[in-house]
Amino acid sequence: MNSELSCLQVQDIGEQGLLKRLQRFCPPEIIGDDAAVVSIEPGQSLVVTTDVLVDGVHFSEITTSGEDAGWRAAAANLSDLAAMGASPLGITVGLGLPGDVAVSWVEQLYQGMTQCLQKYNTPIVGGDIVRSPTITIAISAFGQVNPLRTIRRTTAKVGDAIVVTGVHGASAAGLQLLLHPEFGENLNQSDRTALIHTHQRPLPRLDVLPILWEILNSDNTRLPVAGMDSSDGLADAVVQICGASGVGAVIERTQIPLPTQFNHWLTQEQALEYALYGGEDFELVLCLPKEQAYAFVQPLGEGAAIVGKITDGSTVILHDKTEEHPDQVLSLGRGFQHFTH
Repeated sequence: MNSELSCLQVQDIGEQGLLKRLQRFCPPEIIGDDAAVVSIEPGQSLVVTTDVLVDGVHFSEITTSGEDAGWRAAAANLSDLAAMGASPLGITVGLGLPGDVAVSWVEQLYQGMTQCLQKYNTPIVGGDIVRSPTITIAISAFGQVNPLRTIRRTTAKVGDAIVVTGVHGASAAGLQLLLHPEFGENLNQSDRTALIHTHQRPLPRLDVLPILWEILNSDNTRLPVAGMDSSDGLADAVVQICGASGVGAVIERTQIPLPTQFNHWLTQEQALEYALYGGEDFELVLCLPKEQAYAFVQPLGEGAAIVGKITDGSTVILHDKTEEHPDQVLSLGRGFQHFTH
């Protein structure tokens, strides 16, 4: 890229000029009309989710390149589809941009989205561009799911095991390393890079759904599974599921899977804080019968674990079977919430 092109700003080429550049990231047979037409298979339900990312809230030039911002934006939406048990069909992208944003940054944004989406055979099927004082990325993702395989937050039952599909806390640690490099002075470069990569390039857990369906082995009856993703933290996910299902839970603190990079670096309390409240790990938190839960965890490998069980009542308790720490009540108050300090 020559210096003249690298200095080009959005206001230099206008809306139509930018759209022309971005259309190459979309299937030519789908874009070009006022709306996209996406086929859905017979007997499937349409699943739609929308996520908005704002410069300075969800990403910044300090922590996230244009490509990384694009990847994270796509991954967050695909994770929401995975949390519903759905397979992706496509996404639309709404961009709010100040005029002085570099065209190269916008193209990098789309390159990052495309890199993530291609892993899951998901196209960008449309969108919109508007002038805005702040960079805003609004993505709507579309998926399809067998109605009998829809994962919901409202179906957890007393006695269900609570499963997580991977380690928690790595993304929050990676963010802290980007914001405060000195924080990881005791980490080797490999561990530091791995944690930062986890934050910048999260993977939506669409890969675990075929394993789940095989374990549950049911095409004609409603599956006994509840869940959501852990984008706002493990504690948030369990509390939200329990609130929606009208149940309680006990989480065993010694069973929560943590990144190996935390060993000999963070205290137990720091590690637990990142795992419970750090967020943006994009793992799935699922509630299903014990027997199926054990069978599901085995093929997922290291990081997947049964971390607790669903109980009567409405309280979510963090328990320590070693009795070294007293029980704690988990709540939404300590995790990230918009419009709170």
